[in-house]
Amino acid sequence: MTLTALTALSPLDGRYLRKLSALRPIGSEFGYMHKRVQVEITWFIALSNAGFAEFPALSDADREFLLGLVRDFSEADAQAIKDIEKTTNHDVKAVEYWIKAQFKDRPALEKASEFVHFACTSEDINNTSHALQLQAARDTVLVPDLQAVVTRLRALAHQFAGVSMLSRTHGQTASPSTVGKEIANVVARLDIALGHIQRVPLRAKMNGAVGNYNAHLAAWPEFDWEAFSRKVIETPAPEGLGLTFQPYSIQIEPHDYMAELFDAVARTNTILIDLSRDIWGYISLGYFKQKLKEGEIGSSTMPHKVNPIDFENAEGNLGLSNALLRHLSEKLPISRWQRDLTDSTVLRNLGVALGYAVLAYQSLLTGLNKLELNAENLSDDLDNAWEVLAEPIQTVMRRYGITGAYEALKAVTRGKTVQAADLRQLIEGLEIPADAKAQLLALTPASYIGKAEELARRI
Repeated sequence: MTLTALTALSPLDGRYLRKLSALRPIGSEFGYMHKRVQVEITWFIALSNAGFAEFPALSDADREFLLGLVRDFSEADAQAIKDIEKTTNHDVKAVEYWIKAQFKDRPALEKASEFVHFACTSEDINNTSHALQLQAARDTVLVPDLQAVVTRLRALAHQFAGVSMLSRTHGQTASPSTVGKEIANVVARLDIALGHIQRVPLRAKMNGAVGNYNAHLAAWPEFDWEAFSRKVIETPAPEGLGLTFQPYSIQIEPHDYMAELFDAVARTNTILIDLSRDIWGYISLGYFKQKLKEGEIGSSTMPHKVNPIDFENAEGNLGLSNALLRHLSEKLPISRWQRDLTDSTVLRNLGVALGYAVLAYQSLLTGLNKLELNAENLSDDLDNAWEVLAEPIQTVMRRYGITGAYEALKAVTRGKTVQAADLRQLIEGLEIPADAKAQLLALTPASYIGKAEELARRI
């Protein structure tokens, strides 16, 4: 069977192929190979600058050629590496051999070819490559897509800042808010969550087979390999890798930063699951309508339906993403003794875990852009919930020392259908100052929103 969008085992590479075009070159095996080539070339060029008599500085032309191997890396190049791997049965060694093969007819590079992968263990290349993949995925796909969701939510918070709505704590009528304020609550949470994602340092090590620079010092005992490694890792690209140096490791980088990053993304996803479910509920209550799309069908048998599919898709894919992210964050920091291989196969799913998240963010944004406020339903809901004014009435009664205020309002309102006239009669009989009485008489469920509008506009 030919591999196509229809036959792909993963829906990320099948049904949702086009939606993940930005992430695929980063999180795929192609992306992994590309970053490995980048790391090997960066290390090789840095070694040429180290001042070793055995490896004189490269010419500008050779440097440009090497940087071009990274810049112009293609699917054909990746396939050539895969073909070499069929013989080596070792993916990192296949990258090394491919790079050396590119040196043909370039005498200085051919002479220095044994400095490709010099003193490196495979994990020196792999851990830096994974960090570069995560850097690219976070900075160019994940965060921009999240920011697009936050930007849309912020706009909706401002647009609906003054639109009153009935709250529903425990699913029951409760003190009113505004549509904008409820959306602003989510924006405030996401602003914090995004900051956590962006601030996680992406760590990398290049210190040999067990983290002690053993092979490095065997070759040049007097050279400061730790300082050299730090410089290569922390110097911005293309001279370095632009990552954060990890000074202590076993054969593999400990992956604690990955766990921190994945936990941060998972927490953000959890906030968005909460949002998706709430909006789903508000659509069910009729607070929102959804813009119709020509030709779209909501049900095979019920022609009237306009389903909240974007929020349902988002919720489902956020759950899938979190299941993978949480496994990654729990598993990756654990390695038997100086190295076991259980992290290797798991790390090949970085793109999958993030892919489900990115897919969800896109669904959310689509859904948010289809929402239309149903002002009539919001108003009707408020007009049928005068019992929510029991809270301000009994609070004012308490201010003026009327005993049993809470109990009095409970007797009038709990479990009952309350009309405006019932509350008016109660208020008019209260022994409180006239201005306080007038203030309570002027209240309606729609106007009893506290600072909700101000808070929504401030976000």
